[in-house]
Amino acid sequence: MNDKRPYDIVLFGATGFTGGLTAEYLARHAPASLRWALAGRNRGKLEAVRKRLAAIRPELGTLPLLDADSGNPASLRSVAESTRVVITTVGPYLLHGEPLVAACAAAGTDYVDLTGEPEFVDRMWLGYHEQAQRSGARLVHCCGFDSIPHDLGVMFTVQQLPQGVPLRIEGFVRAGGRFSAGTYHSAINAMARLREASQVLKQRIGREGRPQGRRIGAAGSGVRRDKDLGGWVVPMPTIDPQVVKRSASMLDRYGPDFRYSHYVQLKSLSQVAMLGGGIGAIVALAQFPPTRRWMLGRKQSGEGPDEARRARSWFRVRFVGEGGGKRVVTEVSGGDPGYGETSKMLAESALCLALDPLPKVAGQVTTAVAMGDALMQRLQKAGIEFKVVEST
Repeated sequence: MNDKRPYDIVLFGATGFTGGLTAEYLARHAPASLRWALAGRNRGKLEAVRKRLAAIRPELGTLPLLDADSGNPASLRSVAESTRVVITTVGPYLLHGEPLVAACAAAGTDYVDLTGEPEFVDRMWLGYHEQAQRSGARLVHCCGFDSIPHDLGVMFTVQQLPQGVPLRIEGFVRAGGRFSAGTYHSAINAMARLREASQVLKQRIGREGRPQGRRIGAAGSGVRRDKDLGGWVVPMPTIDPQVVKRSASMLDRYGPDFRYSHYVQLKSLSQVAMLGGGIGAIVALAQFPPTRRWMLGRKQSGEGPDEARRARSWFRVRFVGEGGGKRVVTEVSGGDPGYGETSKMLAESALCLALDPLPKVAGQVTTAVAMGDALMQRLQKAGIEFKVVEST
């Protein structure tokens, strides 16, 4: 049925900064046969993006433009019914994302986004996972730096370890670059809703249950100095470990007892203290509307660093895995995490869903479950490195 739709991919949010980078990536790297379109509420801004894309590939001067507004569910249903895959960069997703998820779940349309908001992901599972299973839609959240390097990096590490044995993996993140305004706004809003997020998570756990005959949990301890890494490691309270554990619960290859913990890597104890104090202050300020509005105003959506700044940015995630008497160290690395590589990961995720032979799954699923090796191979060809550093 989906093959009869006029488009393979529709990008919603191309007039934003990260959305524009995603559109440019597709213009440079999508096959000429790809049927795609831009969607948004401001026709003038969409035409400006299309003009920019035509400078990259002249034939894109006639790229279709679709009217869509997150406040108009009917327009989103029309978009979802016209395409096989929808990409959305319109956030914060908790505020603007649900109508498009609902439209894709109903239409049997695959969906990818950039969210790192746990409450949004859990709410969408509660609301639309079962409907998407019935319609055949694959709802794949977190298709940027949150959480592809970590989700696929752990999958890659698991593949280096023995099968059918308990596995323990720790991930350590280092990065140099700026977070996008969308990520910043999402984080502030999430910190203001910690209680609500906890309640939604409990509802999901109650309905989802645990994998039968297998155990999934945390691997490590708290703040500590790691001699092998030459610095301090601090548990990283992001959505990434949740995504990894959900992949583990759906994939038997992760073994009968899988443990994962996720850390940010810092050079000194003073950096640890600054990070802890900074997060504590932001959480406190986010609880009050006036200070929350002030913090949100510090970064404007649609803004981002210039190309030179992005070219200097980087990320590196190291994984240490153990199981069945074997120890392996792997690494996933790339360029600018907040913008360049995130737009690349998002675009390649959509291309993978639209064009590649993939496992027969549906519902809300992770990148490892929905795309796995196919997406990892795409990202490797696109310049994101997955490598084994050490194996004993």
